[in-house]
Amino acid sequence: MSLLDIQNLTVTFPTPRGPVNVVDGVSLTLGTERLGIVGESGSGKSMTGRAILGLVRPPGVVKADRMEFEGQELQGLSDRAMRKIRGARISMVMQDPKFSLNPVMTVGRQIEEALRTHESLPRRALKARVAEMLEAVRIHDPERVMGLYPHEVSGGMGQRIMIAMMLIPRPRILIADEPTSALDVSVQGQVLDLIDELVRENGMGMMLVSHDLHLVGRYCDRVMVMNAGQVVETLDAKNLHAAQHPYTKGLLAAVPRMNETRAELPTLDRSQWAST
Repeated sequence: MSLLDIQNLTVTFPTPRGPVNVVDGVSLTLGTERLGIVGESGSGKSMTGRAILGLVRPPGVVKADRMEFEGQELQGLSDRAMRKIRGARISMVMQDPKFSLNPVMTVGRQIEEALRTHESLPRRALKARVAEMLEAVRIHDPERVMGLYPHEVSGGMGQRIMIAMMLIPRPRILIADEPTSALDVSVQGQVLDLIDELVRENGMGMMLVSHDLHLVGRYCDRVMVMNAGQVVETLDAKNLHAAQHPYTKGLLAAVPRMNETRAELPTLDRSQWAST
């Protein structure tokens, strides 16, 4: 069953030269699956996720022919109604999530706040849920970690804490926006394996926003490639090597290989799709 159905989404900002569509006619559906959204910086990946959650503020303008979550139209909802969906039903892990944590609040209080916003629980049950969620993201000794401040935890642990905060309300969709961009390669793999495991176990839908085509090919079921605010190609992750659009082919060709023999990595020849 489709959790999210978006048709002809545009996000427009005014500029001295006139309005610019940073997201330009994007359509997508998402079920209980993992959808990867890839493209260069400025391609509209993150802005698509923000538009879904109603996080695009004026002077930005969001329009769509349809933007439905579980059959409910999101456009036109009041701020109060949207807050019941944002975080509780659709969560988003931002880029460099550790730096989204409040530096003057303990980890435990922040995770409790994310849960208390959407559920009314007794104090003891609240703490138990937080400890359970920290264990689920493979943090040992959760009671001790709950009393720490963000500057007292490592980058990898901060990433896990942020994931716990986003997943504790048990959302239906997780939007992960470059969730491991600030981590080293070994920790990246651990965090992505963890997200993948939790998404599968809870029957959720996930949108993984990334620059890395091979990464989304590994963790996602489908891949949507964006350039200049538009979707240029959508294909099954297992068929990524058979991409047809010149832009997708160019991105794949520019990725270094373990057994690299090329003297120079190719650059994107944008003239190939300028008229497409």
